Amino acid sequence: MKSVSLNEYLRSNSYPGRGILIGRSEDGNSAVTAYFIMGRSVNSRNRIFVTEGEGIRTEAFDPSKMVDPSLIIYRPVRVLGNKTIVTNGDQTDTIYDLMDRQLTFEQALRTREFEPDAPNYTPRISGIMHVEDGKFNFALSILKSNDGDGSTCNRFTFAYNAPAAGEGRIIHTYMGDGEPLPSFEGEPVKTVVSGDIDEFTKNVWESLNEDNKVSLFVRYIDIKTGKYETRIVNKNK
Repeated sequence: MKSVSLNEYLRSNSYPGRGILIGRSEDGNSAVTAYFIMGRSVNSRNRIFVTEGEGIRTEAFDPSKMVDPSLIIYRPVRVLGNKTIVTNGDQTDTIYDLMDRQLTFEQALRTREFEPDAPNYTPRISGIMHVEDGKFNFALSILKSNDGDGSTCNRFTFAYNAPAAGEGRIIHTYMGDGEPLPSFEGEPVKTVVSGDIDEFTKNVWESLNEDNKVSLFVRYIDIKTGKYETRIVNKNK
């Protein structure tokens, strides 16, 4: 698979929904992840990312405008030892809890399905990064309906060992805007990861559709030490 420009890829889609990117920094020193959320409704757009422990959670920017918190308030990022979990829903907690009880990433996700928001049946996308002893590997997962058939769940996991410097993979919920919203198809897209954390954060944020983008989380984890830097950008301020 040929690598594509992350900026061009994001700019070409006005509504990728929620997205996870995981890869390795251009200098090879850091494991990189980014998670963004977008929204079309007032309820979806009324959110911000806030720090919680070593991870983050979503929060209503204006609590008085919150209609239904069930699928939009959750913890997208949690850290379990040397593993960083990134997802687009409350399956973050499922993965954290079951992996803490020695189940695998895939086993934990077999207890979950896509979101119950017919007719979209929004996919649940999840990622896990393992950084230890100077080594880095990661996996991405998508749980989706069978071409809009909500009676069955298709499960796909993609694992990447020792990713190359400057290379990442991105997966997101929707192929684009529509009614109903079309689920992501195929394997995670190979993209170029470039710049330090501030440059990378700026490029991703500016590439997301201005009307629909809501929040962005970026983390660079030093592969040798495990220490990390985090950036959070919220449209609502």
